[in-house]
Amino acid sequence: MSKFWSPFVRDLEPYVPGEQPKMARLVKLNTNEHPLAPSPKVIEAIRAAADERLRLYPDPDATELKDAIATYYGVDTDQVFVGNGSDEVLAHIFFGLFKQDRPLLFPDITYSFYKVYCGLYDIDYRPVSLDDDLAIDPADYSAPNGGIIFPNPNAPTGRLLPLDAIESILNANPDSVVVVDEAYVDFGGDTAIALVNRYPNLLVTQTLSKSRALAGARIGFAVGDVALIEGLERIKNSFNSYPLDRLAIAAGKAAFEDEDWFQRGRELVIEERETLRRALDGLGFEVLPSAANFLFCRHPGHAGAKLAGALREQGIIVRHFGKPERIQDYLRITVGRPDQNRALLEALQQFL
Repeated sequence: MSKFWSPFVRDLEPYVPGEQPKMARLVKLNTNEHPLAPSPKVIEAIRAAADERLRLYPDPDATELKDAIATYYGVDTDQVFVGNGSDEVLAHIFFGLFKQDRPLLFPDITYSFYKVYCGLYDIDYRPVSLDDDLAIDPADYSAPNGGIIFPNPNAPTGRLLPLDAIESILNANPDSVVVVDEAYVDFGGDTAIALVNRYPNLLVTQTLSKSRALAGARIGFAVGDVALIEGLERIKNSFNSYPLDRLAIAAGKAAFEDEDWFQRGRELVIEERETLRRALDGLGFEVLPSAANFLFCRHPGHAGAKLAGALREQGIIVRHFGKPERIQDYLRITVGRPDQNRALLEALQQFL
């Protein structure tokens, strides 16, 4: 703590990212990264963009990337907003759309950055409890509010809401912005982008970090009504008028143009997830239904911290949250490559 900090900074509780350990022969299953390398076309596009033009500022509107996203999802370019990962996009959403007189609603067990943004931007919020199965109940989101946000599938649980459930939330809140955070939707869900032209209060965010294997490039976007996007552009241009660099724009555009790689990658993750789920079930774990690239599970005979520690001793890193109490014995396990998943299961079998 520094004497030069303002009281505001001193009282902040920042987000704690997933550990990035530097260990030899590490099996890293804690941060939900893609098990495969990015599309070769993405690498080729980055190399082509890495030339003397790096001395110039990039396109502040990232027009080529916005056009590629708009074409892919069948929307207009002015319905697309881009930023440095979906975290920056969410930051602009919180500041630009959620500073209201009524509290923001989001699940009590969810992406912990939401609470951090509320603290950063002085936003009143009210957590909404998941049900006994750790699922979101749309009926719980009808109270007066200044906005609603939730991941779909939810994180860290992996549970998915179908589009008709999302529509019920939208219909119950016509005067509030509803943000659906779809970081993991490509691994088993249908995107709510299909609904944006019917609901002017709907905003959908996505990232290229997960299903397109570009966590290191930091590319995120939002799709919604033109008026919502215009509000985000006003915030962005008052904060950072050049959010995405030339290499990221080229990488993102190429990622959306290589559909074959995308489909092969997601199919591999889905297949491995189901294989891993069956194996964990056979070891006595309680595994929540997942539509993401991870599994959320617990073993009735062992504490979550003890299991995570035992795996670490074998060079296998998984995510253990500890808080809140309802999930203190759960582990969030990223779906890795087949060899990584086998190493995980062998270590668990040995421990158990």
